[in-house]
Amino acid sequence: MKLSMNENEKIVNAVKEGLKRTGGYCPCRLERIPENKCMCEEFRNQIKDPQYEGYCHCRLYYKSL
Repeated sequence: MKLSMNENEKIVNAVKEGLKRTGGYCPCRLERIPENKCMCEEFRNQIKDPQYEGYCHCRLYYKSL
């Protein structure tokens, strides 16, 4: 398993700006709850799945097998 940032710099910069604006919460989510704090609970659970390969919800991180 390997985690990496999205290779698209525009996406990375936009998401990082959103994280600054929201205090570290996923800028793609409306609710400001602990589960949506970056790295969100949804992606942490996806990381645990040995068969999962793909981006997190906001496309900041990518998990490859």
